[in-house]
Amino acid sequence: MARVALVTGGTRGIGHAISVALKDAGYTVGANYGGNDEAAKKFEQETGIKTFKFNVADAASVKAGIEQVESTLGPIDILVNNAGITRDSTLHKMKPEQWDEVISTNLNSVFYCTSYLINGMRERGFGRIINIASVNGQKGQMGQANYAAAKAGIIGFTKSLAQEGARKGITANVVAPGYIDTEMVQQVPEEVREKIIAQIPINRLGEPEEIARCVTFLADDKAGFITGATLSANGGQYMI
Repeated sequence: MARVALVTGGTRGIGHAISVALKDAGYTVGANYGGNDEAAKKFEQETGIKTFKFNVADAASVKAGIEQVESTLGPIDILVNNAGITRDSTLHKMKPEQWDEVISTNLNSVFYCTSYLINGMRERGFGRIINIASVNGQKGQMGQANYAAAKAGIIGFTKSLAQEGARKGITANVVAPGYIDTEMVQQVPEEVREKIIAQIPINRLGEPEEIARCVTFLADDKAGFITGATLSANGGQYMI
């Protein structure tokens, strides 16, 4: 029986590519989404992947949503915490709601989703938790104190979780993408995109499928000796 994977923010951008890659690798996939019903319907029709609408920034919504996923698909063995938003502003202009929205969606969601699944993984003696961070959570970025804080928090959370889950067959790892050619990045003015690309040694944006391959690698049963790691996929823009 195929293992079940849940991808949050799994119908668009990087999440879309991850969901499809996991399905192609033989997993039963559930793709979470937050609000774009039209995009989710199109995604489900095109990919055959079941979608589940719930708010990852709300604990009660996550609990109900995960219960629905597991009642439909079975116990979740692989969790990909991918959902994220931006509310960019320099700190001296940033409103509290801009901070709260990003922290809730990008960081609190990782806690909510993981905490509702961790006991089941522990009982079954297997789990793969893959958290999507960002190059800007590693190096910081002007105008993104909220986003960078959330993504850096994901890295610390994952390292702690890796230690807690190791003896129960649960791995926890981070994939930290650089700038990827998604709808979000395409909305950035062309002159700004050109400046970003100039900072990337490979001299191009990444493709969503390149991040998806990182995830499928870490999700594999045979990746059990890799935990607490951060896999940077940023074209050489930032090296640690």
